Amino acid sequence: MAVLAAVLLAGVGIGVVEFGQQKFQQSGQDLWVTGGPTELRPGTVGGFQNSVVDSHDLAASVTERDPVAAAVPLLFQTVYAGRNASEFRTVVGAGSPGGGELVTISEGRGFRGGDVHYADGSYDGPMTREVIIDRRTADLLDVGVNDTIHLGGTVATARENEFTVIGISPTFSRFVGAPTVVVRQSELQEITGTTASDRASFVLVRATRGADVSALESDLTETYPQYTVRTNGEQFRATLRDQAVVLLSGASLLVLAVVAGVLLVLNMQLSFVFRHRETLAAVAAMGVSRSSLAAIVLVYALFVGLLGGLLGVGLALPGIELVNAVTVRVTGFENVATLSQRVLLGGFGLAVLVSAVGGLAASAYLARSNPLDTLR
Repeated sequence: MAVLAAVLLAGVGIGVVEFGQQKFQQSGQDLWVTGGPTELRPGTVGGFQNSVVDSHDLAASVTERDPVAAAVPLLFQTVYAGRNASEFRTVVGAGSPGGGELVTISEGRGFRGGDVHYADGSYDGPMTREVIIDRRTADLLDVGVNDTIHLGGTVATARENEFTVIGISPTFSRFVGAPTVVVRQSELQEITGTTASDRASFVLVRATRGADVSALESDLTETYPQYTVRTNGEQFRATLRDQAVVLLSGASLLVLAVVAGVLLVLNMQLSFVFRHRETLAAVAAMGVSRSSLAAIVLVYALFVGLLGGLLGVGLALPGIELVNAVTVRVTGFENVATLSQRVLLGGFGLAVLVSAVGGLAASAYLARSNPLDTLR
């Protein structure tokens, strides 16, 4: 069990890190401008604490720099979505200014033109009322391209706002692991009542080819001290730090599994010595030294470790599939946990090590005792 737990925890941990790094690299961005962590705010319209203010102006200012190819504010909110005005589901709403290469389309088309409703901050431009959804939202609402859905930060607002599905995209659902709808940022702000401060979750910055990203990061950090500017790797590590409690819990479980394995093997080996004390005493009476008896116990422990390692590694293969199946059901992310050859070999080595520790302890106990006392 110690081997199985260790292998599964290691597989999940390594898989999550590799999965997160891959997703950040797939974003196609070089820098992330944030005002702090994007946090949930239960009981509020939209449900997210978005810390970047005046995001359209900020993105426009960043874009003016020569090394910047594009700067795009991105907003996340929870919204109500429904095929009709009577039944709604909660999904994640992503607000994008429109156009560009940020959203990958698998069916239909993407946004054409800019964020016209923003109208230089007056929010009185026409609303395009176009929405791009992911496949999970399409299945959830039973809609497709050219169908209409209702969207809003509240049920009342959703009943009043109807959007046409123009495309299907997996882009944002890959990051949030939930059913997702994408509308233009100002329109998402409008239907969630957050137009006053033009908030966004962060601003994504893509540098021009050959640009010095480190120099650009330093420039933006100096120009906008109220915000935090990070590279993909730094943003990913910051995300991990925000989940420190979860990571420490996983590490604690791993240590607990190893300690439990050592104690279990030690108890088993001592029980073996106790159950076979008469046999060991008889062998000792035949002239076999206590050190030789201790070696026999150690070999037995290693044999048990080999069998346990093979069994644990064998059970880990279907176990990791079960973990991934549960992860898909809960988070929507696929193939998060992975089993590399290094993890499997490490698990097998752990089994041998744990058995060796237990065997050495039992051997030391046997070497200090006198088996012949049992025959007296």
